[in-house]
Amino acid sequence: MLTFDNRFLQELPGDPDTSNQLRQVFNACWSRVMPTPVAAPTLLAYSEEMLHALELSEADIQSADWVNALSGNGIIPGMQPYAMCYGGHQFGNWAGQLGDGRAISLGEVINSKGDRWELQLKGAGVTPYSRMADGRAVLRSSVREFLCSEAMHHLGIPTTRALSLVQTGDVVIRDMFYNGNPQAEKGAIVCRVSPSFIRFGNFEIFAMREDKATLQTLVDFTINRDFPELAAYPQEERLAEWFAIVCVRTARLIAQWMRVGFVHGVMNTDNMSILGLTIDYGPYGWVDNFDPGWTPNTTDAAGRRYCFGRQPDIARWNLERLAQALYSLQPEREIFDEGLMLYDQTYNKEWGAILAAKFGFALWRDDYEPMINEVFDLMYHAEIDMTEFFRKLALVDATQPDLTVLESAAYSPALWDTFKPRFTAWLNQYAHAIHADDRDPAERRQAMNSVNPRYVLRNYLAQQAIDLADQGDSSMIDELLDVLRKPYDEQPGKEGFAALRPDWARHKAGCSMLSCSS
Repeated sequence: MLTFDNRFLQELPGDPDTSNQLRQVFNACWSRVMPTPVAAPTLLAYSEEMLHALELSEADIQSADWVNALSGNGIIPGMQPYAMCYGGHQFGNWAGQLGDGRAISLGEVINSKGDRWELQLKGAGVTPYSRMADGRAVLRSSVREFLCSEAMHHLGIPTTRALSLVQTGDVVIRDMFYNGNPQAEKGAIVCRVSPSFIRFGNFEIFAMREDKATLQTLVDFTINRDFPELAAYPQEERLAEWFAIVCVRTARLIAQWMRVGFVHGVMNTDNMSILGLTIDYGPYGWVDNFDPGWTPNTTDAAGRRYCFGRQPDIARWNLERLAQALYSLQPEREIFDEGLMLYDQTYNKEWGAILAAKFGFALWRDDYEPMINEVFDLMYHAEIDMTEFFRKLALVDATQPDLTVLESAAYSPALWDTFKPRFTAWLNQYAHAIHADDRDPAERRQAMNSVNPRYVLRNYLAQQAIDLADQGDSSMIDELLDVLRKPYDEQPGKEGFAALRPDWARHKAGCSMLSCSS
């Protein structure tokens, strides 16, 4: 039996209007709303790890009561569904009220260890924040969110989680390419799980509306519930310390994204977690051929605001927007300047440590920078696969460096041949540096393989799983979920899941870039 305490509802002001109609919601953090029932819910997949964290059994989640709850067709005792009110900056511009337009939270569960988990259905129907949309989600985007939430967790990257993936039996109309050609697609719902779904945008909306009372209430609630380490601080110091923690957590998160080549794709402020978690999996992707300018989001293709290489800067920009919102409560600029400076310092320190670890050095040294910049430049121009390159780099023998070890990371044999002289020169320099580092080769290899994954959720793999699921076969979802549980391990018989993006997938829809349509 789950224990719900639903503090977000109990301690924060709510919307007095209980009608489920599109509207602007003022002076309230949430609106009560029930999920819209679906035609024929079918449980396609679930996370065993999240099941155990919630202290549920397989029999529980496969029961009719739970399948109904996870599809919006019913509720379990203790659930009190609601949608959040928030705003956000989207692609650099203030977008006004956004809110949970198709996500409906079911409630907050406390397990026997005292861990808090909020359950939220994505694709559960219209809310007052749906902005004329249908509140639904399609199978393709739901498969991607379900798999990536769990994949990121197993990579060791802070993230919201996913409990279940349910196919609804309903049809959803989407214009996938935004080209005036809408198509009928299968509907689905993901049950997302997180200690909190509060975003930067939750605070921005009240600051923009000059609603200081609600903003202060939300800040106090967030600190008290989600940042218990600040309980001992005097009230007048809490805001500064809290903002500093948010800056540090955000810096560490982005550094981890960069470590594995993950690109979020839509780093709007309403998609930034106050806990420093990866949140809202839309048109994300992993870098295949190394390219700092690559974005997985077709909407971002022209400006590349959210491309791989800009993620650290965009995260800081988003923190500046959060600082602006909080400044209205405590107009002391130095508080926020110090927090942002801490972001810079934390990110630089984390990134230096990550680079040292990825390249197999015991510690980061500034004189490594030219050598590392050179190989990144080579990887870009020669179209080298980021994941494969770093995995194979661990196999380099510092006493007898052999360039053929790295050749499997090349997408283009012609480009590989063109840049082979520069790669050879670089490899000799790298081998010399590794040799001088005087680290046991086996220890170095093991350390590198613990930070450089063998398996990541490449877009073409996710798309293959989606295509099969669309035909009624969810087996690849299960297989991918299983492989991605151990992303750093060699898994005999699963080598195909580590393969470079095939040529046919380079420009295929869903296999390289994606739209925000979901």
